[in-house]
This record gives sequence, C-alpha cells and structure tokens, in this order.
Amino acid sequence: MSDGQKFQLGTIGALSLSVVSSVSIVICNKALISTLGFTFATTLTSWHLLVTFCSLHVALLMKLFEHKPFDARAVMGFGILNGISIGLLNLSLGFNSVGFYQMTKLAIIPCTVLLETVFFRKKFSRSIQFSLTILLLGVGIATVTDLQLNALGSFLSLLAVLTTCVAQIMTNTIQKKFKVSSTQLLYQSCPYQALTLFIAGPFLDWCLTDLNVFAFKYTPQVLFFIVLSCLISVSVNFSTFLVIGKTSAVTYQVLGHLKTCLVLGFGYVLLHDPFSWRNILGILVAIVGMVLYSYCCTLESQQKSNEVSSAQLSQVKESESDPLISVENGTAILGDGVGPKAPAWSSNKDLHA
Repeated sequence: MSDGQKFQLGTIGALSLSVVSSVSIVICNKALISTLGFTFATTLTSWHLLVTFCSLHVALLMKLFEHKPFDARAVMGFGILNGISIGLLNLSLGFNSVGFYQMTKLAIIPCTVLLETVFFRKKFSRSIQFSLTILLLGVGIATVTDLQLNALGSFLSLLAVLTTCVAQIMTNTIQKKFKVSSTQLLYQSCPYQALTLFIAGPFLDWCLTDLNVFAFKYTPQVLFFIVLSCLISVSVNFSTFLVIGKTSAVTYQVLGHLKTCLVLGFGYVLLHDPFSWRNILGILVAIVGMVLYSYCCTLESQQKSNEVSSAQLSQVKESESDPLISVENGTAILGDGVGPKAPAWSSNKDLHA
C-alpha cells in the first residue's frame, strides 16, 4: 500500500471517528442536560479535558505514543486560547437566542477562509467557495430560526468566532511546524485547556444558570452519564486534533455541520424532537454542499499530486541528462579510462535540512 493510500485511509478513519464520537456525545449530553437537569456545560467540558489528559498519560506510560516536547510558550498559549474559545462559545449560547448562536457557528467557516487567505496566502478555488456557500445555506435553513440581537451577545459571539478560528488554524499550523502528531499536541495542551475551564467554568455556569455546580444533587444516574460523557470526550478531543492535522480547519468545520445534520436526524428518530419540512430541505441542501466540497477537494488533491509527480519526473530526467548533476551525485565517468569515482567533496545538505 502506497503512502498516499495510507494517508487517505487515515483521513477517512479520522473523519469517521470524529463523526461517530461527536454525535454520541451530543446525544449523551442532551440526556444529561435536558432530562437530568445538569446544565453546567463549561464545567463538564473541563472534566472532559481532564479525563482526556489522564487517558493520554496512561497511554504514554504504556508507550503507545512518544512524548515530544517543543516550544512551551506556544503550547501554553494554544491551550489557554482553546479553553477561552470554548468558554466564549458557551457564553454566546447563553446570551443569545439559539438561532443567533447557529449563525455564530456558521460564521466560523467564512472567517477561517478569510484569515487563512490574508495571513497564510492560502487560495480557495471558486468551486470550493461555491460548495461552502451551498453548505452554509443548507445548514442555515435547517437550524436558524429566530435572530434576536443584543449588544453583549453579539460581542461575545464575535470573540467566540475569532478565537475558535485562530485556535483551529493553530492546531494545524503547530502540528506541521513542530512536526508533532495530534496525540502529542493534545497531550501537552490538555492541562492548560482543562485548567482554564476548571477555574472559569463554575463562574461562567453560575452566570448562565444562576445555579452552583457544587450544590447540585449528583444521583447515580447523573454520575453515570457524566462518566459516559467524559469517556466519549476522549475520542472527541483526539479525533478533533487528528482531523485538523490531516486536513484543515475549514474541512473540520464542514465536518462539524455534517454532525449538526446527523444530530438533528437522530434527535427526530430517537428522541422524537419536532421536525419540519424546512429541516429536511435544509439538511438535503447541506448534504449537497458537503458532497460538492468533498468532490472539489478530491479533484484539487489529485491535481496537486499529478503536478508533484510531473515535477519529480522532470527532475529525474534532468539529472540523467545533466553531467554536472551526475558529478554531484558521484556517478560521473571520468575520461582516460578511469572508472567511476566519488567526488573529492561530499555534500552536507542533509545536515542542515
């Protein structure tokens, strides 16, 4: 199996794991919050991250992955920023209507595209832009209902969008810059994310619910769903870093909207949530957008692969025809009957790679 095929299988596996785990945790949390009354979302997220770190530490002790330390300031800043973005998203939901919160989530994709275009000179083709527009239109039809605006809620939503976009772009950038895996980055950043939310969580939840998380009555049923939610979160957090590392922040957001559509469908089938023709139409339009996006990404990936192969082939042909390159590679045939001889100097390019 070639490296390209292994990468494609790994990407498909990461996407599948992300979808299954995210839909599972949404259903679990919905039962925990809506049915059992445990409404402390930010504090619950801090517990998720703490359990994720403990699980990864056990995996490290079992030598399932290798610890690779790198720039401590980058890790700390990245972890705190991730924690802040999660808290701001929860505050945005608390101070805005559900419809405006959905608009906030939809704004993450165009904001990410804008930031990557301006600061990273990344180009998005018209076909990619068109497919993303179709996707956002469909999700908007399916999820956005009322749009009640207020100054504080709008400001919090703006901060939530910006911090989320930057954090997700950094996830991809850090993994490539420092050559660390998603597991290594998650292991090192988890403590900072967990600590940020563990400190701010009870206060934010109190602001949103007027309830004290420490005064809540923890029945065996509530504890069961909390533990189940924390265990599922290990897979959610791991797959998030894995997907962004293998693809991009934009692809991860597209996947997030697929999860939204699946959650709506599962809610209707399993939990008998109210469902309308508008929801169905929106989901169908969103699926068309996702299929178009996947198709366009596949085409562009194949084109880039073909361009790289052509460039490598032309370099090989040039090296075969260029005597200077032959001499550098130590394969020149010297005159006067002298056989192949290595050059008197040796290249040290590999030492400075």
